[in-house]
Amino acid sequence: MLYDLHTHTTASDGLLSPLELVERAITQQVDVLAITDHDSVAGINWLSQAYSSELQALSLTIIPGIEFSCVWRGITLHVLGLNIKLQSSSFQQALTCQRQARQMRATKIAERLVKVGVTNPLEGALEVVRQQTKGLFSDQELQLGRPHFAEHMVRSGFVETRDQAFKRWLGAGKIGDVKSQWPDLQQVVTWIREAEGQAVLAHPARYKMTNTKLRNLLQQFKAFGGHGMEVATAGVTPDRLAYLAQLSCDYELLASCGSDFHGPATHWADVGKVPLLPKQCRPIWSAWSL
Repeated sequence: MLYDLHTHTTASDGLLSPLELVERAITQQVDVLAITDHDSVAGINWLSQAYSSELQALSLTIIPGIEFSCVWRGITLHVLGLNIKLQSSSFQQALTCQRQARQMRATKIAERLVKVGVTNPLEGALEVVRQQTKGLFSDQELQLGRPHFAEHMVRSGFVETRDQAFKRWLGAGKIGDVKSQWPDLQQVVTWIREAEGQAVLAHPARYKMTNTKLRNLLQQFKAFGGHGMEVATAGVTPDRLAYLAQLSCDYELLASCGSDFHGPATHWADVGKVPLLPKQCRPIWSAWSL
């Protein structure tokens, strides 16, 4: 069985629509696919509504998921929620909180850009996203980020290139660099547990922290009720894979695997391109009924 439990669609920052992602997963011979867009389940909802009968006939099993943004000791982390109950009240509250955080950030970016002479930045960025998502999602579900503002700035003639937009206005430390106000790690784990899902720490090897700090994180994550951690991820080295596998055993965390797929151009992180979990790991799906 080939599992890929970390992928993205146009509902967040992926380049493929939900249907295109499913089609690619089938081509890549994936057996179990989790769609885990950032702070959104718009992709899963659209797919289940538009292709409910077709999905039931597929050999591919689709797991409802999400990738929550949160903060621990001042560090932004990502936590996957797998097998979540999408309609639970606590999960809907979580979605509202994350949506508001993203909307507040986008509004602040737009307000700052207006001050330097950008015309209609909020509506312009929204139009960019509408075109990129091909009208699949409502405006309320759309996620605005700095790349969308940069594209609007190019289209409106304010800058010549997106790189220029970031270099002068949107990059780190510039006027359009607005930090998001994410919930803390414990809150996100609680949301996932209340939605009857499994909380999985995403790509732990990517966080810029010492081994000691990573171990402290895993210890607290476990204490908060976290279920697992990503061990096998696209591009991980054999040595790092072995180290993460050992950590999952040390802290009695279930092991997950995922490509973190965003688009076909990144061949090393294509759908299903995930190393096998080391034998000593207990897979996150060991208790699932698929």
